Amino acid sequence: MKIIILGAGRVGQSVAESLVSEKNDITVIDTDARRLRELQERHDLRGVVGNGIDPAVLLDAGARDTDLLIACAAQDETNLVCCKVAQLVFNIPTRIARVRSSGFAFAGDDALLGKEGFGVDRIICPEESLTRYIGKLVQYPEALQVREFAGGRACLVSVRARAGAPLTGMQIATMRERAPDVAMRIVAIYRRFADEPDRFLPCDGATRVEPMDEVFVLAGRERVAQILSALHCRNGQPTRPVRRVMIAGGGRVGLRLARQLAHEQRFHIKVLEEDAERCMVLASELPPEVLVLQGDATDEDLLGGEGIEEVDLFLALTDDDEDNIMACLLAKKMGARRVLALINRRSYADLMHGTQIDIALSPAQAMLGELLAFVRRGDVQAVHSLRRGVAEALEIVARGDRKTSRVVGRRVEEIRLPAEVHMGLIVRGLPDPLAPAATAPGAVDAPPAGEPQVIIPRSSTVIESNDHVVFFLPHKRLVRDVERLFRVSATFF
Repeated sequence: MKIIILGAGRVGQSVAESLVSEKNDITVIDTDARRLRELQERHDLRGVVGNGIDPAVLLDAGARDTDLLIACAAQDETNLVCCKVAQLVFNIPTRIARVRSSGFAFAGDDALLGKEGFGVDRIICPEESLTRYIGKLVQYPEALQVREFAGGRACLVSVRARAGAPLTGMQIATMRERAPDVAMRIVAIYRRFADEPDRFLPCDGATRVEPMDEVFVLAGRERVAQILSALHCRNGQPTRPVRRVMIAGGGRVGLRLARQLAHEQRFHIKVLEEDAERCMVLASELPPEVLVLQGDATDEDLLGGEGIEEVDLFLALTDDDEDNIMACLLAKKMGARRVLALINRRSYADLMHGTQIDIALSPAQAMLGELLAFVRRGDVQAVHSLRRGVAEALEIVARGDRKTSRVVGRRVEEIRLPAEVHMGLIVRGLPDPLAPAATAPGAVDAPPAGEPQVIIPRSSTVIESNDHVVFFLPHKRLVRDVERLFRVSATFF
């Protein structure tokens, strides 16, 4: 696929790094020649110096035969105008804009962003993606990651197995025997070894979950809390819910998150911000029950005075990776139950392996899946980038029939998946937007609508048309094989 990326900042660089690894033809536009040169030295891509709203610059970047434009420059206005120019002048089929302003999310009928407006097919907001993602981690405090599929009906969660938890030390086959009715499947285990990164272990019935394993589980949403508790909580005791939250950094992400948590009215929230003027802004925009404090999050006296030992979740969300790392290490040392550091540099995230930091979160990885869904071929509904972009979870819809599809009408054991690809679950019975009007709800010939089912596939399970199938892929290079299997042909023999 031929892709133009406008902006070589943190988001643009992360997007380019991920997409170029999949052998896409990438061109990056930026006004900073030095930044482009450094990006070209690291990756096999082309850089064009210039302003992305200039048609001549877009032409030089190859806009006439481009498949996808991702406008992620620093200014919302630049991104929106670039999408409009791409639509009117070059007719680029798919246009995505990074927009920070929340006002565009309420455009409603697409009059502002649609074909007659700015010509944007999809808006992405890394800050909003981060806020939603962290919100899930607050909801499930045992989890390291929570990713949703099928409109939230199914989840992929990762959790660090702890000694003494009911399922730790047990073989996967034994888990199935003891809870045959629980819709869950362990799709991957990453085992910790001394002085090296966690190592991927393929899962089968004989695989045993060991203490400190990072376990990836696919399950129906209603089972997530139960599964996390069974892998992480000693003696099956319920996890203490998150009530006291301390946020270091009152930037866009910190403000959004504090506002979101305050709206739920069940948290005690403190926000630490070093800049006095920003503290005034935060105090005016946040509800009065949120305590805004001016100070440095790496100040031991400040953390001690504000009761860091009673904090359930400490979040370091400043723009400085080093400050976030140091603040989390200090907070953990002083008694915070769980800490999360926002880290932009991939090399820093890798260094967090084996430290006291519970979660190292990359802003780009949190929203990358929203972009990857546009790059994937076939009817891909959701993509989530995992393990710092190495692995991937993919939701794809089965289409066609037994004559036109390699999967529809066939048992799972008949489908020739790559050995390392794990089919985790199937969601059946979701509304089909491609179905004929006659089958719409309320139509004369419409079948009775039922609640969608979350199915754990067995070897005898038959794939049906409109099934949403969720896969775990330990390596991104396997994506094309899965897409090829689900491609609908005019005839298939």
